[in-house]
Amino acid sequence: MAGDKITILNKENFDKTVNSPEKPVLVDFWASWCGPCRSIAPVMEDLAEAYDGRVIIGKVNVDDEREISEKFRIMSIPTIMLFKGGQVVEKLVGARSKDEFRKLLDKNLS
Repeated sequence: MAGDKITILNKENFDKTVNSPEKPVLVDFWASWCGPCRSIAPVMEDLAEAYDGRVIIGKVNVDDEREISEKFRIMSIPTIMLFKGGQVVEKLVGARSKDEFRKLLDKNLS
């Protein structure tokens, strides 16, 4: 459920990835059984392609990575968090349109 431009995040690589000083990191907290999560998966793949080199798009499977989910108090999925320099700067809960995600990214790239 992830294209080749999407980074699968787990406890081994999460901190190093979101602490990237060079690029914002958009993290999709999801699960395979979640319908809305599946509906935005193609959107995340499109964004990963469109923003390649400028933004890291990552996915955290909440069933497989409970520690990360608990750390960020993920109660509903999909939850999308945007990190800059290791800090959460934006958080969206629920499926959104590609335009909403683009606006979020564009606002945080400048």
